[in-house]
Amino acid sequence: MAAVNADPEVMRWIRDGSVRDEQQTRGGVQAWESEWESQGFGLFAVEIRSTGELAGFTGLSVPDFLPEVLPAVEVGWRLGRSHWGQGLATEAARAAVRFGFEERGLERIVSITQVGNDGSERIMTKLGMHPVRETVNPTCGRRVRVFELSSDQYVAL
Repeated sequence: MAAVNADPEVMRWIRDGSVRDEQQTRGGVQAWESEWESQGFGLFAVEIRSTGELAGFTGLSVPDFLPEVLPAVEVGWRLGRSHWGQGLATEAARAAVRFGFEERGLERIVSITQVGNDGSERIMTKLGMHPVRETVNPTCGRRVRVFELSSDQYVAL
């Protein structure tokens, strides 16, 4: 995961676009692991079945960085660049959404992306999500778009 977080092109759309070093990545992974204990959900490793290679992650988290959408659970993903354009993010995020609605009984799942990140918006649309607001991420000052999917909409897909 440290290699993924160290790639400027991967991190371009994450918060202020800064890359993360191994220590920062380790701290992030520890925080993600504690979310499983406190929330009953979190992030999943995305691995390539044929090789076992770590491609990145997907999963559910509480988007504390954007208080105006709370209470909410966000589906997100981050894959290494060599795994882009293969449908992995959509497949993995779809499984995380299914887990959130079917296993955790969530009523609503959001996804948040910076304006201009068309690739992530395409994935959100494939998940059945629709845009509900545009605002500014207060942690970095960048414009973001919030997409949403309710449990009723999920069932109707």
